[in-house]
Amino acid sequence: MRIDSHQHYWTMSRSDYGWITPELPVLYRDYLPEDLEAHLKRHDMDGTIVVQAAPTVEETEYLFALADRYDSILGVVGWLELSDPSHREHFERYRKHPKFVGVRIMIQDMPDANRVLEPEYVEALREYAAMDIPIDFLVKSSQLDTLNALLDAVPGVRGVIDHIGKPRIAEQIIEPWSSQIQRAARHPNIYCKLSGLVTEADHEAWEPEHFQAYVEHVVGLFGEDRVMFGTDWPVCLQAASYDEVVDVLEASIPAAWGEKERAKLYGDNAKTFYKLRTE
Repeated sequence: MRIDSHQHYWTMSRSDYGWITPELPVLYRDYLPEDLEAHLKRHDMDGTIVVQAAPTVEETEYLFALADRYDSILGVVGWLELSDPSHREHFERYRKHPKFVGVRIMIQDMPDANRVLEPEYVEALREYAAMDIPIDFLVKSSQLDTLNALLDAVPGVRGVIDHIGKPRIAEQIIEPWSSQIQRAARHPNIYCKLSGLVTEADHEAWEPEHFQAYVEHVVGLFGEDRVMFGTDWPVCLQAASYDEVVDVLEASIPAAWGEKERAKLYGDNAKTFYKLRTE
């Protein structure tokens, strides 16, 4: 099956999304499943993984309510604050929902990324690793050293790095991202999402070839079994349409990849990672 492994929905009246301001006019409106439906049909997508976009329990529950109404939502990645002991209570409630598939740790938004290396975070992640709960990691490239230290501290975690770790594509800078992502790839339970590429590029002047080296590096490190296609729609609309995001990845993946490898990239790996119940 074909799956977009990373996209978002939001309703502005909920006031969860402090980062979406009038200064981001493309994003400053509601985005709901009916807005994505035509794009999914055009690209033969069977459904999506909806990822939290606000650091609130209420937004996660809002996404569950959407998932109850729309078959195109195959899974919901929610939010937990691991420094708050109540995260266990929220998790137990989340896991009762049939479309709950994991949680996301938003290291990107932390004033000090090293917070995730404190005992409360590490111990909580070890608990979730023991339960084999999928964890999305949202990090900027400048935080990859911290993420690698966390992965060393919790070596068994089932994790995926969102947006290939946000390298400096706009500047066409490869290092130290290249070496840092290589270190992360050594952990066999860590996957990488080929998502969010266009928003790390120059929004007004990107070219398809600007992404080639980054995609080739990730694919070479993680292999055909640990990479996932994701659009990061509607965030991607700041720089590219849904169609353009698909085209960028198509132009960057190995030309030698056949039907088997492409099936893994475009859905099978996401189904495996998130342990989707699609029967």
